[in-house]
Amino acid sequence: MPRNKEANQKVKDERRDQILSAALRLFATKGLSATKITDIALKSGMSQGLIYHYYKSKEEIFTWLIGSAMAKMNEAALNLEKLPVSAKEKIIIALEGLLKGFNENADTANYYFLITQTALSDAYPEDAKEIIRTQNDVKYGVITRILKQGQMDGTVKDHDANEMATLFFSSINGLALNKAIYGQRFKMPDSNILLSMFLK
Repeated sequence: MPRNKEANQKVKDERRDQILSAALRLFATKGLSATKITDIALKSGMSQGLIYHYYKSKEEIFTWLIGSAMAKMNEAALNLEKLPVSAKEKIIIALEGLLKGFNENADTANYYFLITQTALSDAYPEDAKEIIRTQNDVKYGVITRILKQGQMDGTVKDHDANEMATLFFSSINGLALNKAIYGQRFKMPDSNILLSMFLK
């Protein structure tokens, strides 16, 4: 019996997820230039022809990964800002959630790793770099506003909120890079150490 439209879409989505998951891990370990479509096909368990049915090139896959990661990060930040809780609670939720994500899903750290590499090097697709240039400030803006809110209610330390947001994401990026490099050998620090940098 032929598959219906919903079943076909489900199969397509699952294949895309397989391709993207395999590509993410290869890009994070081998880099974009050293990764070939044949590598992605082998790791995902698909033929090269099927990969090309979904994506025109490895560069298109890479750019899609960067765009998807940035969109998810910004959506999470904006949703965090809307929560009906105090600024202090939002900062705790953000930090503990990120550390938990790094510990439970290696792909989370790999996304941060790719974004950092792409932002720093000219060896990556211009479209991917443009996504970072135009979307990276969203989450910084959210954390800055939350920190300012916390300063107003007396729960956040009285430093420049923009500089504290930079410290927040620099810490997260550094932890993500270490997790991506060392994998299971890397132990995330106690979240209270990080929280003490921001909260009174």
